[in-house]
Amino acid sequence: MLPERSDVVVIGGGVIGAAALHYLVELGCRRPVLLERDTLASGSTGRCAGGVRTLFSDELNRRICDESIGRLERFADEVGQELDLRLWGYLFLLDDPADAARFAADGARMLTPGEAHEIVPQLDVDGLVAAAFDERAGYVTPDLVVQGYARRAAALGAHVEQSCAVTRIVSEDGRVVAVETARGRIATERVVLAAGVWSSELFSLPLERERRHMFFTEDAPGFPQELPLTIDFATGFYFHREGAALALGGREQSLDDLAPVAVRRLPALAELGIRSSWWGWYELSPDHNALIGAARVPEGLVYATGFSGHGFQQGPVVGEHLARLALGLAPVFDLSGLAVERFERGEGRRETNVV
Repeated sequence: MLPERSDVVVIGGGVIGAAALHYLVELGCRRPVLLERDTLASGSTGRCAGGVRTLFSDELNRRICDESIGRLERFADEVGQELDLRLWGYLFLLDDPADAARFAADGARMLTPGEAHEIVPQLDVDGLVAAAFDERAGYVTPDLVVQGYARRAAALGAHVEQSCAVTRIVSEDGRVVAVETARGRIATERVVLAAGVWSSELFSLPLERERRHMFFTEDAPGFPQELPLTIDFATGFYFHREGAALALGGREQSLDDLAPVAVRRLPALAELGIRSSWWGWYELSPDHNALIGAARVPEGLVYATGFSGHGFQQGPVVGEHLARLALGLAPVFDLSGLAVERFERGEGRRETNVV
């Protein structure tokens, strides 16, 4: 049963919403409520590759992700959920000298194509000019992170309501007063909007969406066990270990379209069958950087979305930031440059290391 009132309502049960709920409780908020339209981690969080990395063109993104990885490393102690964090690295394959120069300027550890081949012997490195290796990177199962945050928050008094879509954020005199759902109304003066691509249905934000597909192969015993998440940067094709198999994806909208791109860089895929697949929404902002901030109107609304592929890996830090904004506390990171008003000022900050 929905509570009639809450000090803070969180909209969205992905990693950012779950992390925000966790930090709200940790920061002293009494019985915050999280509302999820479907089930926890059923949106973009549960349909992402689970990658975490520090190699970005925007220095702020590097700092956020370094801290988020640290929190994932401490997750079992701080949250009580064991994770399968595999920091086996990110390997960016580069066929453009300009991209190689830019990655080098960003501080990446640069490798020759031959050195990349030594890490992943199945690669066809023809046409590559270099590779960039991010050692403080890897991947983790997203659902474990979301469930860990949500369970911990619920154990400390938070209320989690699934299958409860928010239909409207209600404001009066320029301030939040309630949220309306398909199952009733909750009075509140503070809302954390972390609903991914659905955020723009509740508050005006410059978001676009794109389907991204992931495919899972049969067992691939010949590949290295500690396989880095490997990305053919020019095409967006990527792959990583998924148990004994491989997970792979790209920008293409079907397996038929992805297959020639994938097999060109990883010929061994031609011998592996595909067992299953899924797709999820990829949210895009105009400059491929996050939209994070407090709304001017209605007052009391804080938001985070538009990450353009790096939302999951920034979830721990951004979740705390939203909790602090909602409670009027000083932030740990200065994320004011990511507020949506940057576009009004002509101050977009493009993140170029996106897939």
